[in-house]
Amino acid sequence: MSDRLASLLDHFSISARIFHSGTLCGINDLPGDGATGQLHLVRQGVVEVMHGDAAAARITEPSLLLYPLPMTHRFRTDPERGADFVCANLCFEGGPANPIAAALPAFICRPLTALQGAEPVLNLLFAEAFAHNCGREAMLDRLFEIVLIQVLRHLMEDGGVQVGMLAGMGHPRLRLALVAMHDKPAHDWSLEELAGHAGMSRSVFANSFRERVGCTPGVYLQRWRIGLAQRALLRGRPLKWIAIEVGYGSEAALSRAFKASCGMSPRQWCAARQGNAPLPAAM
Repeated sequence: MSDRLASLLDHFSISARIFHSGTLCGINDLPGDGATGQLHLVRQGVVEVMHGDAAAARITEPSLLLYPLPMTHRFRTDPERGADFVCANLCFEGGPANPIAAALPAFICRPLTALQGAEPVLNLLFAEAFAHNCGREAMLDRLFEIVLIQVLRHLMEDGGVQVGMLAGMGHPRLRLALVAMHDKPAHDWSLEELAGHAGMSRSVFANSFRERVGCTPGVYLQRWRIGLAQRALLRGRPLKWIAIEVGYGSEAALSRAFKASCGMSPRQWCAARQGNAPLPAAM
């Protein structure tokens, strides 16, 4: 069976960098004004998670808290006993335009026992986090990245995301069409061909795809291609070569599709990026 995450992670990298390990006591505010998401692992302790004035979760067992994109949050713990945390910043290449970050809920809270097969990695991560071994930070960064992949597997398998790309990747048939598009974005995909990959009739495939992924296969393919084009632009690739690589016959065709998805031309998008203006993801 094709690896559902291989093309996504090859094209849009995710990196982690640990910034805290130890006990947090009382009230701790974490601002959401940066460019990174965060992944918190709670080893022990009771934690009240607040989003503004609203209670978002109450942690009473070892758990993970995932914020794919920047979001202000607050942890309340016992002022004396506190709770043991290991925390990392997450950088999704492309920020909000990263298809994995865009597909994830804004906040995910799961007990660590829900991550099947993750116990050895988590045990190693906690052991490293609370020791003082050489190479500790580099090792923890890699272990956080592994945990995040296990979270993605979990969300695809247990139906934790109801609509969107990850929901489609969790479907036993639709995933085959999605992987085909991810692997070969330049191919001239027809609805019939994609339905064939999924082993479904054209009408059943189209309806199932729209219901599960939240858009038509054609719209999804365009978003995927534009996301790849944005990534290539950031890496300095010439527009005429990008057009060929992502499945558009000419620079003009890519520019039209880009503007339809992003509301601006590729050159305007690059200029806005260089000026640090807010950038829209593919719509």
